[in-house]
Amino acid sequence: MKHEIPPHRAENRLLPAFHENRGTLLAMAVAAGGLWVFLLVAGRVQAGSTGAFDTAFMLLLRDPLQPADPLGPPWLEEVMRDLTALGGTAVLTMVTLAAIGFLAIARRPRAALAVGIAIATGIILSTLLKLGYDRPRPELVPYGARVYTASFPSGHSMMSAVVYLTLAALLARVLTRRRLRVYVIGLGIAVTLLVGVSRVYLGVHWPTDVLGGWTLGAAFALLASHAMLRLQILRAVERRPIVNRSALPRRGSSKS
Repeated sequence: MKHEIPPHRAENRLLPAFHENRGTLLAMAVAAGGLWVFLLVAGRVQAGSTGAFDTAFMLLLRDPLQPADPLGPPWLEEVMRDLTALGGTAVLTMVTLAAIGFLAIARRPRAALAVGIAIATGIILSTLLKLGYDRPRPELVPYGARVYTASFPSGHSMMSAVVYLTLAALLARVLTRRRLRVYVIGLGIAVTLLVGVSRVYLGVHWPTDVLGGWTLGAAFALLASHAMLRLQILRAVERRPIVNRSALPRRGSSKS
């Protein structure tokens, strides 16, 4: 006679699979939401229906009598220049190389390779989208910074999300205290938002450029960090925590 598993035990066996799949479904849902918003904004940009909103929003940040001057004291413009540099190619490259170097020194070569591939893919995607949409830069106000590429989506906004949010998610995964994880994720989000705001304030991007960069970059970072987690579960990427062995208690030692 075939032994039947009691219903309550069968349900208990399904719980781990449910919790594992729940994270995947949540990540996919949020990423899909970000991608949907990006496609919605991109469609409106291509149709030319965002001009009135973009113009009105940008003028709100400018002196009505002197559109060349952003609102606020002179030091605020310098602060915005400093903030926008956090999303520049040089800074993001240094941050990425620093993270890869740390993982390599910590003997996590596959994790370092995965991070490098993820961020390089984000750069390629951003470049291709700029070439594809080929939106002109704002000419409403004088630029507050040098620009070399097309306007949509904002490369600074998108790549800030890709780099800072991806690295924040990876760092949060090795932290045990919830408040530290929240702090790291919040810091990544804050830097990404500040970079995007600085681009509009300096007049080098339309607001919809930044919105498109934020949403697509956040969706990409979420998928990249979740893919890293799945690779760790499958042991394709190192999953053991990075710890200071000298701080671990020795065998046979007792607490005083």
